[in-house]
Amino acid sequence: MRTDPDVIVVGAGNAAISAALSAREAGAEVLVIEASPKEERGGNSTYTGGFFRFPYESLADLEPMLNDESRTWVDRVDVEPYPRERYLGDLRRTSRNRCDPQLVEVLADRAYDAIRWLHSKGVTWQFPLGKVHDMANLPADSRYTLAGGAALVTEDEGVGLIENLFTAAEAAGIEVLYDSPVDSLLREGSAVVGVRIRRADGWEDIRGKSVVLASGGFGANPEMRLRYLGPGWDLVKIRGSRFATGHVLQQAMLEGAQATGHWGGCHASALAGNAPDVGRIDLTDKMSRYSYPYSIMVNIEGQRFMDEGKDHLWMTYASTGSAIQRQPDGMAYQIFDQKTVHLLEPRYELSTPVVADTIEELAVKLDLDPTALSRTISEFNAATRSGEFDPLQKDGLGTEGLDMPKSNWALPIDQAPFVAYSVTCGLTFTYGGLKIDTEARVIDVEGKPIPNLYATGEITGGIFYHAYAAGSGLTFGTVFGRIAGSEAAAHAAA
Repeated sequence: MRTDPDVIVVGAGNAAISAALSAREAGAEVLVIEASPKEERGGNSTYTGGFFRFPYESLADLEPMLNDESRTWVDRVDVEPYPRERYLGDLRRTSRNRCDPQLVEVLADRAYDAIRWLHSKGVTWQFPLGKVHDMANLPADSRYTLAGGAALVTEDEGVGLIENLFTAAEAAGIEVLYDSPVDSLLREGSAVVGVRIRRADGWEDIRGKSVVLASGGFGANPEMRLRYLGPGWDLVKIRGSRFATGHVLQQAMLEGAQATGHWGGCHASALAGNAPDVGRIDLTDKMSRYSYPYSIMVNIEGQRFMDEGKDHLWMTYASTGSAIQRQPDGMAYQIFDQKTVHLLEPRYELSTPVVADTIEELAVKLDLDPTALSRTISEFNAATRSGEFDPLQKDGLGTEGLDMPKSNWALPIDQAPFVAYSVTCGLTFTYGGLKIDTEARVIDVEGKPIPNLYATGEITGGIFYHAYAAGSGLTFGTVFGRIAGSEAAAHAAA
């Protein structure tokens, strides 16, 4: 017979294990309940590139956390300062000032400490060199400028993050139940007192003094995607976990939890056209296609549809998928010429490009109208201007006179052979979720905390709207995972 834990954590990604470790630090007996089998644990966190966005002043703030390999790059890396107000500004700008003001203030105050805390738990960090460019094809004396807020990723990306977190959890004596999807919450009056799980041999009720929900959003649920995101979203490919079904999110709302945030919004990026329909552990994020700032992207009608160079990659990539999804058949092509094809990140090697010596030939191979594609590229080339191209930072080399401009990295597409990769929309996670307060307590529809119930990570809402700054989600999950775990433990001990 299992002893009832002090704190039950539902989910096994970064936010969940952060909550479990925090609760254990506070002295609580913790049980983690996960829907997936052990080999697929980690939720969407496993499929991430491992970026964490947090405020810092200089390279000196990052050096103590770097692994040995990244330390060898310190003399060739420039790190833009990323103070607290710029961090808040990015969160507010990408959400069009809709993000919960109290939550983002807490996030800004505690983000750097959360990164140091993860490091103390064994999470290792590195510069994101090679994440955007093939470093072997850059000049040996190149200096690499890291955009503010995009300076560190976890070693071995999401896989490494999850391995390190679970090593820490096992060392702390935290028990994990796999293959145990939560069916419903157990209630006594207004309080949540546990969960009912589905096991191979039947149902099991597990009671606890506090419950932390960290089981993700509804990205892997086509019915909910259609209902909330709109037509066509039930057909998109999923970059992450097949277990992000939104079931626990729905159950919490049935029990009176308040919905908040952008239910019609999501993190969606450019994914290889040949990517699987749902994320695979053996591929993780290797099917992402993020070299588009050096391309032009056209839809199946041969028309450009977005500013490929509007901002730094890590400020635009999570909206690119939505732009592709709005195109006919939800498909597009990234077209490069020989001036930039050497800059493609290594992940492109997993796809076979279409190559041609003329634009007309390329169009035929892509089954596009040659006249339409030729016109699009001719008009684009005519709108480019002279200037210094800098692939390592925003260069201001934009077009002139186009209805759809390209603001940076706008070189003419004129040096054959031409190279094209098909891309589609890859959904990462959804933005709508449960309302929480600054203590990570779940708020009910009357505006009151639901007794004993906490939440963190992608199951919550109120932070992300419209667009997304890379690394914000993992940081949010850790910060509020720590808060949820410590608050749940304190409540259990009271």
